[in-house]
This record gives sequence, structure tokens and C-alpha cells, in this order.
Amino acid sequence: MTVPHLNAVGFCAHYSQAGDWAFDYALRLSQRNGLQLNVFHFLTDPFDPSDPGPGEMSREDYAKLTIERERELRMYYDERAGDYTNVGFRLCEDNEWTELHRCLLIREFQVLVLGYPVGSGMFAGRPIEEFANAFVSPVVLIGPDNPDHIRVNSRCEMIRDRLGIPDAQWHTIEHMSV
Repeated sequence: MTVPHLNAVGFCAHYSQAGDWAFDYALRLSQRNGLQLNVFHFLTDPFDPSDPGPGEMSREDYAKLTIERERELRMYYDERAGDYTNVGFRLCEDNEWTELHRCLLIREFQVLVLGYPVGSGMFAGRPIEEFANAFVSPVVLIGPDNPDHIRVNSRCEMIRDRLGIPDAQWHTIEHMSV
């Protein structure tokens, strides 16, 4: 079996306890393996199916919004990253599915880490576990109950030894029809 080369971890920002746990895991994974950590943030919250997004606004207001959101993103996660400087930030304007696949194609990450928030359990308009199973790269879900509650899609098996997840915490997401 061909084992993919890892050079970057992708993390989708979510300002929640599960999002913080997922970031902490993504950061440790990056540090342990000497990988780039790329933090993605979407203008429309992919974890909240009721978020209407920025809606119609002038170019000037839209530019102000993107600057404000990117500033918030960098301030929040720069502080959490501490001394680790191999962190990149990307404010994404397209839908999650398209944007994350585009980022995967240009090798901005090889494994995607998502917080599994309490409540909706949704991502990109579908149940988060369904999203993870349908996504073409390894996906690690952290939460919702505690940072040791970890679920992975089947593609994580290829890189299991590099993910640093203890056997007792390794839970493959059950196959769901998509």
C-alpha cells in the first residue's frame, strides 16, 4: 500500500471548546512531525447550517468584513500556537467542499482536523461524520464530549502511525451512506 507523504495539516477554525481541542491536537500533530499547520476559516460558518453568511454587501463592507475576520482568526490562533511559527492562515470565501478540495489538490494539507461541536454535529451542510467519510483525505474529528473522544475516517488507516492517537482512543467512523 502506498503511504501518503505528509507535509501539512489542515484545521477548520471553530470558536468552541471542541474547536480548541481540535486545534490543540492539530498543533501537536504538526509539531511532532515537523509539519505546516494551515488554519482555514470560512466567511459562512460550515458548522452552523443556519448561518446565512455575509449576504449582499458593498465591496467596501465586504473587504472590511474579510479583514476583520482574518484579524480575529490570526489573533485567536496565533496565541494558541505559542512559539510554533509554522502556521498559515487562510480565509476561504468559497463553499467548504469546493475550497477544501482545492486546498487538498494544491497540497495545503494531507490530513484534515475538525472539531466536533456539541449540538448540530454538522459540517458543510451535512452530518459531520458523513462529511468525513465522503472526504477524499484522512479526516480526524475531535469531540464533542472531551478532547480524548477521537473519530477518524477510513483513510486515516494509511497514516495511523503518524497521527499519534492511542489505540484506546482510535474509533473509525461507521460507514454512512452519502
